[in-house]
Amino acid sequence: MEIKDIYSPIYRQDYFEGYSHGLDPFKYGNFKKDTEAFATGFTSGRIDYERMNGSISNGIPKRIVTNKILEEFLLAGLLGLSVDTEGYDSFQLAVISKWYQSGIEKYDPAQSIYLFAILEENGIHVH
Repeated sequence: MEIKDIYSPIYRQDYFEGYSHGLDPFKYGNFKKDTEAFATGFTSGRIDYERMNGSISNGIPKRIVTNKILEEFLLAGLLGLSVDTEGYDSFQLAVISKWYQSGIEKYDPAQSIYLFAILEENGIHVH
């Protein structure tokens, strides 16, 4: 039995290339790589995509939810900010609301005022 070196740069590169293809529903066609690392990365990326956006067999939503977007909703909840949910489908809204609610549960108005003051000092205005 051969043990694969999952820490090799080549394996990592193929894995992350596969992951990015799996995470992006708009990447179609023949993939350049036909390696186990690419296939494993693709599967992992597709699982993450579907965890945030629903099954790809249900169609691709108008707006795609990513980890970065979820973190922005969490931050908005932490700061007590209103959010724009226009263009997200019901599956995505359920995922987003969990992140936003998690932020709201940790919302501390005193910390938000302090943070807003620091941001304004640096020329960043939050609405």
